[in-house]
Amino acid sequence: MQSDHFAKGMVAIVAVGMLTGCAATSRNTSGGVAVNGFVQNIEDLTVKNDEFRRVIYTAKNCQLVVMALKPKEEIGAEVHKKVDQFFRVEEGSGEAVLDSVRTAIRAGFAIVVPAGMNHNIINTGSVPLKLYTIYSPPNHRDGVVHPTRADAEADNEHFDGKTTE
Repeated sequence: MQSDHFAKGMVAIVAVGMLTGCAATSRNTSGGVAVNGFVQNIEDLTVKNDEFRRVIYTAKNCQLVVMALKPKEEIGAEVHKKVDQFFRVEEGSGEAVLDSVRTAIRAGFAIVVPAGMNHNIINTGSVPLKLYTIYSPPNHRDGVVHPTRADAEADNEHFDGKTTE
């Protein structure tokens, strides 16, 4: 039953075929330009990801990123002045820290961070914390992959205005 899939987190998103290499078909047009996309299971993409950060899809007004935090690892306290951010935890457990308020999180939890709010996500468990995040507007360069947090910190990249399509 379709609703059972969604209730279990079997969420599919429309995104450009980046991880699977699947051919896409024209689904929509924007100003006469074909927009390609495909449907993917975000839970599977998130759970299979072992990299600290991988940008999956970048649109003009939002961006989808999967992340994996090692045990005791954190994203790092940050503030996005003009970017709202949504997180969903698919595996593991940790803490969401929003303006110094700590809340325990685990698989199935969602976190919404309004622009201007100091925030951090910390893996407090003994297994990787697997999550995805949506930035609105985009925050990172399309297609960027940071295998580790150290790689992310060493790369002073930011969204350059280029989208996936």
